[in-house]
Amino acid sequence: MYFEITLIAYIIDRIFGEFKYIKHPVVFMGDYIKYYESKFYKDNIISGVFLTLSLVFIVFIISFCITYFIENIFILGVIASTGIASKMLYDSVKDIVENPKNIKYLVSRDTNELTNSEINKAAIETYGENLSDGVVAPLLYLAIFGIIGLFMYKAINTLDSMVGYRNKRYEKFGKFSAILDDIVNYIPSRITAFLIGGLFFSKKSLKNCWKLGKLHDSPNAGYPISAMGLSLNVQLGGDTKYFGQIKSKPYFSEGIKNIKSTDVLNSLKFRDRFDIFTIIFLVILYCI
Repeated sequence: MYFEITLIAYIIDRIFGEFKYIKHPVVFMGDYIKYYESKFYKDNIISGVFLTLSLVFIVFIISFCITYFIENIFILGVIASTGIASKMLYDSVKDIVENPKNIKYLVSRDTNELTNSEINKAAIETYGENLSDGVVAPLLYLAIFGIIGLFMYKAINTLDSMVGYRNKRYEKFGKFSAILDDIVNYIPSRITAFLIGGLFFSKKSLKNCWKLGKLHDSPNAGYPISAMGLSLNVQLGGDTKYFGQIKSKPYFSEGIKNIKSTDVLNSLKFRDRFDIFTIIFLVILYCI
C-alpha cells in the first residue's frame, strides 16, 4: 500500500493545487488522444480500443519508470499530487458564487438562459459528481496501486472526457473508453456518496441516495449528486437543456427547489470535513 505517498500528495494538492507553470500530465494525455484521433480515427469500436489500450500502456510505462528510478517519497508525492484535483475543483465551484457566468466552463448544459437557482444547482451537481473522479477515485487508486494506478486511472478518465460521448462521432469510437471508465469509477462513486452522507451527518442521504442515484443515465454519477442534494436538502436534477434541446431527467434528491448561493457554499463545507477524515485515516493506515 502507498499511504505515505497518498498523504503527501493530498496535502500538497490541498495547499498548492495545480502547478500553473508545468504542463499537467492530463494535458499530455489529451494531446496524445487528439493526435491518435487525427491520424487513426475510424467509426468503429476496434479503433477506439486501440486508442485506449495504447494510451494506458504508454502511461503504465512512464509511471513504472518514474517509480523505478525515483525513490524519494516526497518527490513521488509531488508528482502524484498532479493527479488529484481537490483544490482546483473547490476553487472552481466557489468562483461560481461571485461569477455565476463562469458556470459555462464547468458544465456541458446550455447556460445562457439559466436562472440563478439553476446556476447554483449546476454548481452543486458538478461539485458532487467531480468529487468522485477528481478526488476520491484518484486517492483510492493511488493508495492501493501507487503512482502507476493513479495515472492509469487518470488516462481512462481523460479518455472518457474526450471521446466517451454518445453522439454520431464517438458512439462507437469512444464506447470502450466509456465502459472502462464506468468500471473503474463504480466503487469510488459509491464510496464518495457514502462519505458525503456520512461527513454531513445526513441520515436521509445515507438512506435514500442509493435509490435516487441509480436514476441517473450514468451508472456512477448519480450517487454522489444524490448524496449531496439530500445532505443539503435541495432538489437536484430535473429537465435540462443541452444544445438547444430539453432533456428529460429525473430528480436525484428531494428538498428546496429555489437553490441559493449559500447552498453552494454549504456544499463546499464538505472539503474541510473530508480533509480531516482523509488525513487521520491515512495516518492511521500508515501506522498500522
